Amino acid sequence: MTTAAPLTNNTQLSVNVTTKSQEQSLYQSSGAIVAAIVVGVIIIFTAVLLILKTYNRRMRVKRELEPKPSKPAMPPALGPNSHSLAPQPTVTFIPVDIHMQNR
Repeated sequence: MTTAAPLTNNTQLSVNVTTKSQEQSLYQSSGAIVAAIVVGVIIIFTAVLLILKTYNRRMRVKRELEPKPSKPAMPPALGPNSHSLAPQPTVTFIPVDIHMQNR
């Protein structure tokens, strides 16, 4: 019976080694998954940044190449000190007959 005891210890030792290697592989694989997610997020962020950058560049070039409209004539400044040559608008008051006939 003395020889049976070391066999059970070896069996428990091999089970412990297997369990540790499985845990270790799980930790390594979870670390690899986290790293893959981080790399994926960085790639997506870079792609969005490049798309926005090219869009901004195209819109800026489009704005710069568009023909600019000539400056519209500024409306004359209204006020007591306005010295404009344009005629001032006039308001015509048309009186309404106050005494209407009763129906």
